[in-house]
Amino acid sequence: MLPKVEIPNTPVHNAPPPLIEVSGTHRDLGCQIGEARREQIQHSVANAHVLIDQSYDQLELTWQGAQIQARKYLPFAEERYPQYVDEMRGMAEGANVPFDDIMTLNAMEAVTMDALHLTRCTSFAVNEARTADGHVLAAHNEDWVPEDEDDVYVISAKPKDEPPFLAMTYGGLLPNVGFNAYGIAQLIDSVYPTDSRIGIPRLVVARAVLAARRISGAIGRALVPHRAAGYNHLLAHESGEMYSIEISAKRFEIHHGTDGYIVHTNHYLAPNMKEIESDPEELISSRVRYFRANRLLRENSSHTIKSLQAIQKDHVNLPNSICNHAVNWSDPLDREKTINALVIDLTAREMHICWGNPCQNAYHTYHLNA
Repeated sequence: MLPKVEIPNTPVHNAPPPLIEVSGTHRDLGCQIGEARREQIQHSVANAHVLIDQSYDQLELTWQGAQIQARKYLPFAEERYPQYVDEMRGMAEGANVPFDDIMTLNAMEAVTMDALHLTRCTSFAVNEARTADGHVLAAHNEDWVPEDEDDVYVISAKPKDEPPFLAMTYGGLLPNVGFNAYGIAQLIDSVYPTDSRIGIPRLVVARAVLAARRISGAIGRALVPHRAAGYNHLLAHESGEMYSIEISAKRFEIHHGTDGYIVHTNHYLAPNMKEIESDPEELISSRVRYFRANRLLRENSSHTIKSLQAIQKDHVNLPNSICNHAVNWSDPLDREKTINALVIDLTAREMHICWGNPCQNAYHTYHLNA
């Protein structure tokens, strides 16, 4: 057992992440989220504006320029997924911010050409073959800029024409990490392909996956034509089926969890995807986390929610560890921390989420009331 590491300047949250319950049309969902989290959405827009301003020397991009770039992606989103554009419009109305700002937030990775080197998320899942109670569990550490940590919240949604879902998000971003009433969970990790293009923004694609009713449908939605680029979508189903879908704008590879567990971080695993990976030498810490999580999962054949939470708190290779801490603040484009960590129990239809670094904060339980 490694000694417990106390890291200074790690925020402690004495309350659980806020839960927002919404229902109705997609416009209704967005409006209700915007009204309930108005302050946090406005805060996230201000944070993004500051980040762009601080990074002008690297990006040569102003906030107005970012808005102009984001508009280029809008027609692709409106053509394929108008309902999620409606959610963004509703969120803008409810939060009293311009729609252009919400669109820019949700296309930020694209408009900055992946200059945001946010490469430290970790996702993994285990099925009934490797859990003590036969449940299917999925876990994710969400790493992002520290300023957005205060804007984290949980959404319990009942869309009028799509499956109910429970998801984590923050600020003005569409929900994407979570699970739905059909027993499908999605965890996403940024990857860095060289074939990115103007198309459907990655977050819109990921939002669409949450509405899938079958695992094949979830995979199909992740691979939608005219996508701008791609994430890795780690998908788990209540049946115990687990997949990692590595995606770029024009390529993909599907990995199947055959040993009772599956892991993904922020680099491509498939040979055909490695061929188009941008600056793989910058992703060394992603590989360290990948191998570390693999080892910890493989060593235990009777995992529980607690054992997965222990992995989420791991500090090997600190600060670029699974539990990631903001230590180097020098480059605004390359600083982040774990702003939340969550474990989804698909069998029990519940989410256990920690607000902030899991080494210093408690987990809280939310249920999907479908």
